Amino acid sequence: MSHRLKSWLLAALTLATGSVLADQERPLWELGLGVAAVSFPSYRGSDQTNNFMMPVPLVTYHGDFFKADRHGIRGSFFDSDFVDLTVSLALSPPASSDEIIARKDMPDLEGSFEIGPQVDLTFWRSENRARYFKLLLPLRAAITVEGSPQNLGWVFHPKLNLDITDLPNLPGWNLGLLAGPVIGNQRQNAYYYSVAPQYAMPDRPAYEASGGYAGMQYTMGFSKRFPKFWVGTFLRYDNLSGARFEDSPLLKQKDYFAAGVAVTWVLGESATRVMVND
Repeated sequence: MSHRLKSWLLAALTLATGSVLADQERPLWELGLGVAAVSFPSYRGSDQTNNFMMPVPLVTYHGDFFKADRHGIRGSFFDSDFVDLTVSLALSPPASSDEIIARKDMPDLEGSFEIGPQVDLTFWRSENRARYFKLLLPLRAAITVEGSPQNLGWVFHPKLNLDITDLPNLPGWNLGLLAGPVIGNQRQNAYYYSVAPQYAMPDRPAYEASGGYAGMQYTMGFSKRFPKFWVGTFLRYDNLSGARFEDSPLLKQKDYFAAGVAVTWVLGESATRVMVND
């Protein structure tokens, strides 16, 4: 399987969750398929951008423990009006160094899978549960998903989250805003930004990345669920100024945007209905 195809598949999974409205009776599960157009850098701080179309599965599940929806894929261990304890998952697509000028002759960046606990603290929620303001505290360990699994360290990504699930004057449209720093340990940051001596070149000196602050990330999502299909888009802004690896020769761009839009159609759903309240 080519690196580009694996990139499509892994990125598709990150867009594979649908949208729901608060305090609504919904099917226990739904499955569907659609298409997305995505633009994002080869890695955070790369000056090369990937633009492509890809298939996108639609998966929603509203079980008591396991959930998959517009908030992502997670398992809920503890849920209250103020504190939620869940499992946080994330995926990073691979990148071939043959296609990245800054990483010429360096090892490829393999696709990675991240998993770990997440604590959500709810500061405010509207009476109809359609709007809320939270602090999300995910801590995830990262491992590669190609060949023999390799430990890539851990990532801490605290985020403030404002969610409005039914916008005024735009019935059914949902807005999500997220903002927060990215923090990686030395192993995590080194995987992307260190240059071992054997890969050093005149314009790419050897460099050892330190653990710690890895920049800020701001994300806006906008979506609507129609009876038989779902439409969603996102815009993400990254700023890596002040990152612990700011002097890395592999950090070519300190701020940039990533974006995507997707349309998915519901092909099947459960006859079992459950109440969904965010």
